[in-house]
Amino acid sequence: NYIRVNLLYIMTSIREEMWKTKGIIFNFAKSDLKIRYRNSVLGIFWSLIEPLLMLGVLFVVFSTMFKFEIPNFPIYLLVGIVCYNFFKNGTVFALNSLSNRSTLMTQIYFPRSIPAISAGITASIMLILELVVLAIFIVIFQFVPTVTILFFPLVLGLLFLLVLGVALPLSVLNVKFKDTEFIWQIVVHAGFFLTPIFYQFDMMPVQVQNVLQFSPMVQIVTMAHHVVLYGTLPSINTVLYAVGSISAITAIGYLIFRKYQSKIVEEI
Repeated sequence: NYIRVNLLYIMTSIREEMWKTKGIIFNFAKSDLKIRYRNSVLGIFWSLIEPLLMLGVLFVVFSTMFKFEIPNFPIYLLVGIVCYNFFKNGTVFALNSLSNRSTLMTQIYFPRSIPAISAGITASIMLILELVVLAIFIVIFQFVPTVTILFFPLVLGLLFLLVLGVALPLSVLNVKFKDTEFIWQIVVHAGFFLTPIFYQFDMMPVQVQNVLQFSPMVQIVTMAHHVVLYGTLPSINTVLYAVGSISAITAIGYLIFRKYQSKIVEEI
């Protein structure tokens, strides 16, 4: 009960902070997008092109060379890519979100959580564009999803909570420990191959499954595949584990952030 009450308090604190500063958060998110695509001819349309290029490469490799026979493989691939890109973008953007605003932080005060949260919003905007690509592919391949696809936004909402829970500590840890950025880049790249994006989870050895089944991203991507492609809802145990583990990660991430945020300006 004590742990549950603390988790609830932390989650409520995060939600209230986001609501009170929503205007600043969205302004920061728009600024992040402008900076990211500055001097780019295609601009934000790279958010459409990137998943398509990745889809093309992975489709050729794993449908011809390795001959993975997964039903509706292009859509299966794209669902996994969309989910993982959201996680990758939100957390990678957060890494330098504080240091990129070091000058602004020394001039005016704003909650130090805003840059990391705005990184998640920026990734969410890019996610919307990638979902457009997914919708187009569903039409092109004449795939008819079942009513369970209506639960896909809930899965993405849970994924946003995970992004937030990882982005907050990453933003402050990267200010204090510069190695954080390099370590996280390795983790993100390794995580792509350890998540069932271009293969099915049961294709892996049982010993590996027993370990990776506890990964929140494995849970998220698996649930996404089930509700979009297979017309089945995840089991209650799966949902409870995913919600519980992601809530715990978010709470721990917030506590880490709270511990180091007071010294951010000094470190910068």
